[in-house]
Amino acid sequence: MSMVTTPASRLGALARAEFTLLGRSKATLVAAVLVPLALPFSLRPVVDDMDVEKSGLSVGLVLLPAAVGFTLLFGVYGALVGIYTARREELVLKRLRTGELRDVEILCGTALPIGATGLTQSVVLVAASTVLLDVPAPHAPHLVVLGLLLGLVMCAALAAVTAAVTRTVESAQVTTLPFVMISMILSGVAVPLELLPDTFASVCELLPLSPVITLVRGGWAGTLSPYEALGSLATAVAWTVLAVFAVQRWFRWEPRR
Repeated sequence: MSMVTTPASRLGALARAEFTLLGRSKATLVAAVLVPLALPFSLRPVVDDMDVEKSGLSVGLVLLPAAVGFTLLFGVYGALVGIYTARREELVLKRLRTGELRDVEILCGTALPIGATGLTQSVVLVAASTVLLDVPAPHAPHLVVLGLLLGLVMCAALAAVTAAVTRTVESAQVTTLPFVMISMILSGVAVPLELLPDTFASVCELLPLSPVITLVRGGWAGTLSPYEALGSLATAVAWTVLAVFAVQRWFRWEPRR
């Protein structure tokens, strides 16, 4: 008698297997856990030299969204590009496709452990920032939560897109660099958009990670109007939909040899 499986049970089984593999990969753990924990606080001397008070910000309101941004970039996006590439080159993805799992279940199940790690890490970093940097409670916590969740989904989808053009796990350090560097510098992670010239900042607001950081920072500070919040949500959703379409169109299941 054959056992009937459901999408939830299949996802759960794959996620448990990925959790086990994640625990065995020291390199992935360092990239996904230790790097995002260390980077935000190493940014403190740079932020201290910025004149953030003139823009209505504080050191805490700069470093807290930066902590979330670093987690999304290194703990989710960068780590997942390596994982997707490794699973493809080791023929794991190809073998999974021969069973009951659907393509979307394979990709989501593979991403679940990293997504859960990124979510937990973000909560820990936000709590630590609140205590150590004397950041008050968020004015609009729902915007902070929406920004974080959208960021997790978007970065997972963008990781699958990047993996499609990544030949080896080693080359993932190169293929992830453009998105990581652009996001760090121009999406408000290391330098708040409020400190940039208005025209230039308006262009930077359209970058993929910008609406996520805007929702987290603006939701915490209470500086976002309903129109600005909706605009950021629409931009984040648009990038996520575009990334999902790109995955459906160009993701490679066969090794790139």
